[in-house]
Amino acid sequence: MTENMPGILYPAANADGPRPGLLLIHGGAGLDDHARGQAGRYSRLGYTVLACDLFGPGVAGDRARIIETVTALRDDPDLLVARGRAAFEALVQSFETDGRAAAIGFCFGGLAALTLARAGLPLAAAVSMHGSLATPRPAEPGAVRARLLVCHGARDPHVPMTDVAAFAAEMTNAEADWQLNVYGRAMHGFTHDHAVPGAIPGVEYDREADELSFAAARGHLERCFSR
Repeated sequence: MTENMPGILYPAANADGPRPGLLLIHGGAGLDDHARGQAGRYSRLGYTVLACDLFGPGVAGDRARIIETVTALRDDPDLLVARGRAAFEALVQSFETDGRAAAIGFCFGGLAALTLARAGLPLAAAVSMHGSLATPRPAEPGAVRARLLVCHGARDPHVPMTDVAAFAAEMTNAEADWQLNVYGRAMHGFTHDHAVPGAIPGVEYDREADELSFAAARGHLERCFSR
């Protein structure tokens, strides 16, 4: 992408020409195996996927720098949008995309995808998988252009149901096109199939929630790009 914000482009499987683009935003660990695995998963659906690194070089693997970077991006929507916009523009300018794009994010990336949507980026869709829903800058009425899908685990201790209710009220007030799927037994990080139970409190893989949320995202993206 850029010297300070790398990324990996995954061509759409079996593409016979430019395809819709999908900006895939990593979780709190950075552009790791989970993010790369998800990028491959969605590229096999026929999307040109850019797995971006919004942290920049030298952050992944350094816990102190990760916490500092995540906190800075979470608390400064302008900074987060600036980095996300650069990634979005790199994606839509790729000759492998047809000029249309959506965003999907996991954990921190879910927060990022929703932040880009709140800022009014011309996304066809924005999908949050077990992402943070709270924001210091709620969406203004009419600002959200993307059609939103949020997939959330009801047992997620990091994103309580009070945040879910506040998000619903925010998006209704913003007159956004949004939907919310809640998986009753799922915790935070339910798409992380290599998560070690108990290693990170509140984070646990849930196969059913993973499969259901992937099917929901696939259908959501198909509907949004068909409009």
